[in-house]
Amino acid sequence: MNLDRIDTQLLNYLQQDAKQTNKQLSLKLNLSVTAVYERIKKLERNGIIQQYVALLDTEKLKVGFTVFCHIKLVKHAEAHISKFENAVLQLPEVLECFHVSGDYDYLLKVLVRDINHFRTFMVNKLTPIEHIGSTTSSFSIKEVKNTKAIAL
Repeated sequence: MNLDRIDTQLLNYLQQDAKQTNKQLSLKLNLSVTAVYERIKKLERNGIIQQYVALLDTEKLKVGFTVFCHIKLVKHAEAHISKFENAVLQLPEVLECFHVSGDYDYLLKVLVRDINHFRTFMVNKLTPIEHIGSTTSSFSIKEVKNTKAIAL
């Protein structure tokens, strides 16, 4: 799907605040409410807009301890990769998981309450997953930038 200038502006506005009404967006874009509604529906149908979420304050929810786990699998067989990926999908502490190149096979972003919660997560949930050869963890000291907005 090719995006025109208005689609791009609309997506930027939605990335700033997805709770804006179609009326508010129509005023910003100088379009009718119906035109805005139709554009949003088209962007959703084409998979450009995948979902709407609320971004939560992890500190206020007391789950602000971020850990990055590097995972190396024992073997790169497709069955092992599938098993690992399916297991990770079941772990609510894992916010993001990337299959990466380099010294490790996967990078996980894990969110927990504190170091004790992380230890419990590692011992009881992550390391029991079959075919993990090694893990290395890095703890976040300070979040400098965290955005889901894509520059268009």
